[in-house]
Amino acid sequence: QVQLVESGGGSVQAGGSLRLSCAASRYGYCLGWFRQAPGKEREGVASLNIDGTTRYADSVKGRFTIFKENAKNMYLQMNSLKPEDTAMYYCAASPYGFLTTMREPDFHYWGQGTQVTVSS
Repeated sequence: QVQLVESGGGSVQAGGSLRLSCAASRYGYCLGWFRQAPGKEREGVASLNIDGTTRYADSVKGRFTIFKENAKNMYLQMNSLKPEDTAMYYCAASPYGFLTTMREPDFHYWGQGTQVTVSS
């Protein structure tokens, strides 16, 4: 079991930046960020395996960066934000450690979510 606590959401104008944080109670998990916009399904944004390899959704490549500061704190740096990035963002953890896809069923633990709103 692992607890995840997100922070760092907020409102920003298009072109701006935000950094989301996720504090995990345990280490050794593949960590990821998902988001869900109103009326849409939740989608994978970025993931970070325990070996440091990363994966990004095509819509955020080149703009978002997922990284860890230490074993338990993970971040999502979001630059050049667009109105379509507006969503509730969730930190998630997978016990598998190494994933090549961002499938929700593989992530067993979820944070409470943090809202990101980008205005045009």
